[in-house]
Amino acid sequence: MTGESLANGTSLTRRNRGFAPLLRVRSPCAAARLVPTLQCVPELPEVEITTRRLGASLEGIEVESALAPGMVALRSVDPPLSALAGRPIEGIGRIGKMPVVAFGPGGEGEDGRLDLLIHLMSAGRLQVYDKRASLRDRRSRVLIRLADGRELRLREFGTKQRAWAKLLRDGQVQDEEMVATLGPEAWPAPDLETLARIVDQPRHLHPMLRDQRAIAGIGRSWVDEILWEARLSPFKRGSDLEPEEVERLHDALHVLGDALDHYEEAIDERVPDKLPMPLHVHKRQGEPCPRCGTTLAAVHFAEHVTTYCPDEQTGGRVLKDRRLSRLLK
Repeated sequence: MTGESLANGTSLTRRNRGFAPLLRVRSPCAAARLVPTLQCVPELPEVEITTRRLGASLEGIEVESALAPGMVALRSVDPPLSALAGRPIEGIGRIGKMPVVAFGPGGEGEDGRLDLLIHLMSAGRLQVYDKRASLRDRRSRVLIRLADGRELRLREFGTKQRAWAKLLRDGQVQDEEMVATLGPEAWPAPDLETLARIVDQPRHLHPMLRDQRAIAGIGRSWVDEILWEARLSPFKRGSDLEPEEVERLHDALHVLGDALDHYEEAIDERVPDKLPMPLHVHKRQGEPCPRCGTTLAAVHFAEHVTTYCPDEQTGGRVLKDRRLSRLLK
C-alpha cells in the first residue's frame, strides 16, 4: 500500500497511518474527594498500554453513532462527529501522550478515512464499556457507540473539562499544531546524538523533559523516575551536562519501556482508572531512596511535585521547597 510520512519522518502505511512511533493493534490530578480512583496524568507508558488494549478489543467494530456531551470537548465541526456512523474502527494508536482512533470509510456521506485525535490532559481516560453511559453522566466527554452494544468513552474526572478530541480527515493529523510541534518520541529512545541536541539548552532538566516540543511522551511522574535513574538533579541545566551525564540520561529512558513491560504483565483487557505504576521515587518524599537509603526530598510547585534523592542527585543538598521559598539554591 501507499505509504505516508509524518512531520517527524516516520513512514506509515494506510494500515497504520498517522501514528508515531508505531501503531500496535493486537487480537494528582483532581481532588481526591472528587476522584477517589484517579492516580496520575496519563503519560507515554499509560497511553501506550491503553491504545494496545483498546486496539485489540475494537479493531473492525462498526460505529453506530457518536456524540459529545462535554460542552467544550469536541474541537472540530467539519467533519461532524455524526460522520463516524457506519464506519469501522481500523485501529488505535498513540502520538506522544495522545491517543488516535482511526476509522475506515463507509460513513454518512463521506468515503474517506477519519482520525479522532484525543488529548487526555491531566484527568481524562479513554476506555471501552459493555454498557452505554447515561447522558447525565458528568464525566462523559465523547461517546462512540458501537454496533455490538459497547461504547468507547472519553471520560474526564473533576470539573475543569480540559480533555478534548478533534475529528480530522485522512492525512490531517500530522498537520495539527499539537502533533506537528512535537519533539522526538521518548520511547523508543532517540539516538544519543539526537538527545544531546535536545538537552543542550539553558533550561532545568525537569521542565525541559516535560516539554512535549522537546521530547514527546514524558510527564510529571516519569520525569522524576528518569532523572533518579540517571542520578541527575532536576534543576541542573541541560547545557551544563557533561557527555557522560547525557549518556546516563539516554540510558535512563529505558524506564519507559520497563513500565510498559510491567503493564503488559499486570493489566488485562480493560485498563483501569488507576494503573499499577512501578514508581520508585515520584511522590515518595519522606521515604528512603531505593538505592542508597537517603530520605527522598521534594520541591512543591502549584500543580506538581518534583521528588529526588539528595545524596545521589543534588550532591547532598536538600533544595528549598517552593511552599516556603520561591528561590532554589
